Amino acid sequence: MIIKHKHRTLVAVVMTAFLDMLGVGIIIPIMPALFFEPQSAILPATIDDTYRSILFGLLIGCYPFMQFFGAPVLGALSDRYGRKPLLALSNLGVLAGYLLFAWSIIIGNLWLMFFSRMLPGFAGGNVSIAMSSVADVSEGEEEKTKNFGLVGMAFGIGFILGPALGGILGDSSVVAWFRSDTPFWFAAILAFANLLVVQFFFPETLKESGQMKAGFFTGFRNIGKSFNLPGLRGVFTVVLLLSIGFSFFTQFFSVYLIQKFSYSEKYIGFLYGWVGLWFAFTQGGLVPYLSRWFRPRQLLSVCIILLSLALAANLLPGESGWLYLLTPLVAISQGIIMPNMTSVISSRAGYGKQGEVLGINQSMQSLGEIIPPFIAGYLNALDINLPLLSAAVLVFVAWLIYMMVARKAS
Repeated sequence: MIIKHKHRTLVAVVMTAFLDMLGVGIIIPIMPALFFEPQSAILPATIDDTYRSILFGLLIGCYPFMQFFGAPVLGALSDRYGRKPLLALSNLGVLAGYLLFAWSIIIGNLWLMFFSRMLPGFAGGNVSIAMSSVADVSEGEEEKTKNFGLVGMAFGIGFILGPALGGILGDSSVVAWFRSDTPFWFAAILAFANLLVVQFFFPETLKESGQMKAGFFTGFRNIGKSFNLPGLRGVFTVVLLLSIGFSFFTQFFSVYLIQKFSYSEKYIGFLYGWVGLWFAFTQGGLVPYLSRWFRPRQLLSVCIILLSLALAANLLPGESGWLYLLTPLVAISQGIIMPNMTSVISSRAGYGKQGEVLGINQSMQSLGEIIPPFIAGYLNALDINLPLLSAAVLVFVAWLIYMMVARKAS
């Protein structure tokens, strides 16, 4: 009976993760095109690239900024009231955000566009809640790593299909009535489907309610708390630096493709789909295999430095075809890092604090996602290579700190 409940939970979480990332992936090729492609841009042609870069950075940054406030609140509330109702509430906010963003494109309202990213940002605690559900039904570090890897595989598959599908849905040359807002309407349909999955197929996994208080400024308290947890202080520092570094890459790589290689939405989608393919292969195939032979600490000590080198290598090609050989190295490294880092953090948290500690982890990741957009816009205006170079350097610093943390723990 317990095994059946565990299986049902994992299936529901995997489906939720897949639909969520499919929706996220669909909009990836569209957002930079709205600011940088002449035929798609919502800004007047007279606006220079510096202002476009800054506005794009602010728009990208407002989502994690609000997630910084919302994710720990939802994570703590899920420890008290259960995973299912909070996951449903989160998905409802995501649905509303997609609908509003599609409408903002149609009417050309930049302020509504910002609001439509902030709303699902605050409600976007679904990742930490889903991971808490996985932790609820997993026993031991190896099983947690394997199950987190399965959820990561679902994210990867969604990431394979999402960008490619978004690039096609936003291309009027494919179908005459496809426009920049079309992918967002489709993403809203997926968010609604996700809501139905949670409502009818997701079982409640919380067995014992926690008493963690949650408030609007819990994110700030979490940052302070993260540096006061002896077993997690160093790990959370690494999480923060990894998040900042990788966010420089994810948030501005599509801009780099447009400005250096003149990529359209469709070709951005194809490349991101290729990256997602390798990410899914890593988390669904490599991670479960490696978890049987290596401890998370061993894998992290190798893969973090590999990620830094892979990010730097993407600056070298003068022809875009080489990116199809280099970006899989980024996907494989990051695909191994994510579930193993989550497993390390989850294993050091008590059972009744899974939502709280993973909420703190989400706060650190959100803080890491907030910083790059506000800086990368200026860096990109100076030199289109600087965001990716910053990514490689910060991940390298994260590796140095992790090696010190691992040495102390041994």
